[in-house]
Amino acid sequence: MAAEGGHAMLVALVVADPAAYARYREAMAPILAAHGGAFRHDFVVAEALRGADARSNRVFTLVFPDRAAKERFFADERYRAVRAAHFEPAVLHTEILAEFSLPPPSAPA
Repeated sequence: MAAEGGHAMLVALVVADPAAYARYREAMAPILAAHGGAFRHDFVVAEALRGADARSNRVFTLVFPDRAAKERFFADERYRAVRAAHFEPAVLHTEILAEFSLPPPSAPA
């Protein structure tokens, strides 16, 4: 991760087909890594109390070295092909809850 801290996205999904979503995650992981991205937090949600779609059952943060790396990742034709093949059939709803800059890493004490 870049010294300035990086860029993050907080995302909520309604995953209808967990097996297809797992195939998507496996196929997209090396493309994400090639752009310096990673999953920082990843939660399977048992109950959503409110939201744009109360069926949301997956919440995660994606982190990148900077906003430009995020944009390159989502524009990558390899990623777009994986998304069309696996994500789109598996996910009913996507909501970007937030995008934000990460603070710089803390200096060791």
